Amino acid sequence: MKYQEIALIDNKGAHNFELWVEGKKSFIDYKQRGDKVYILHTEVPEELEGKGVAAALVEKTLRYLDENQFRLVPLCSYTQLFLRRHPEWYKLVDDSDVQ
Repeated sequence: MKYQEIALIDNKGAHNFELWVEGKKSFIDYKQRGDKVYILHTEVPEELEGKGVAAALVEKTLRYLDENQFRLVPLCSYTQLFLRRHPEWYKLVDDSDVQ
């Protein structure tokens, strides 16, 4: 995985999982209800697009959720695409809330 040495930050106050690359913040906006984490939006600065930052951010977030026994509700279109490409992460998905 790219950016393996960069730590994922759970900024609970901003409801963001953050990854700082080249001095710029990429983030996933989320809401948490109990053991469910709703992934709402993934954002990467334009200067970092195409460098694998979004994929690394999503993968680090999924690892964090897995390690902390959270369930995933993927509302973000990028996260949904990532899951289609990496079906091994479907084990985290809680689709009881998804329309």
